[in-house]
Amino acid sequence: MNIQTFYNDLLLASFLLAAIVFVTLFFFAAPYGRHLRKGWGPEVRNKLAWIVMESPSPLLFALCFLVGKNHSLVPLIFLVLWEAHYIHRAFIYPFSLRGNRMMPVSVIAMAVVFNLMNAFLNGRYVFTLATQYTTQWLTDPRFIGGLVLFAAGYLINRSSDRVLHNLRAPGETGYKIPQHGFYRWISSPNYFGEIVVWCGWALATWSLPGLAFAVWTIANLAPRARSNHKWYQETFPDYPEDRKALLPGLW
Repeated sequence: MNIQTFYNDLLLASFLLAAIVFVTLFFFAAPYGRHLRKGWGPEVRNKLAWIVMESPSPLLFALCFLVGKNHSLVPLIFLVLWEAHYIHRAFIYPFSLRGNRMMPVSVIAMAVVFNLMNAFLNGRYVFTLATQYTTQWLTDPRFIGGLVLFAAGYLINRSSDRVLHNLRAPGETGYKIPQHGFYRWISSPNYFGEIVVWCGWALATWSLPGLAFAVWTIANLAPRARSNHKWYQETFPDYPEDRKALLPGLW
């Protein structure tokens, strides 16, 4: 099997696995954060867990850039976008987490596998396989619209993370009802923002790997947003009745 055959098979597998994950997570919430439960094997501190499971993505994507052959302006912009998100997620966000919660090693391992697959698929496409990323792509409506979505989702995601962070004083570990930002309308605006980010990426790159990433993000985060919404309703009797799970005013 040559590398292109492997790449094509892996891309197909990513779509099939996303469908399986989407259905599965509607029945079983991934066991970390507020949904942590026993029975998933050894656990490690969540700060270390986030670093280990997210760091493969910026590192492998950067490696794909180094060994790739397309280093023109548009791929460089994609490199900056990807690294802006994942350097924060892997090396800054973990140190903002309050408390010393745990995460199963099994969950970390699955995340590492996904991040390696995803970074390889997108990195190889952007820096080696794509031929459309000339300077003309800078004025293409797909690229411009994708950048707008990426930036909007990034801001929503980061601001929502700050709202959660500011809910707890140093040393506090309990959960509270967030009231600010997009939390006024939905239970998981951080997930909503991340979905918007990678839908923007899919549009800006106009690629099957980009679409696969957007599909994976929805498959992973939409069921979890539903689980979070249900958890809030069961945990807090005064939880706002008009607040939706993921889509303002809809769901």
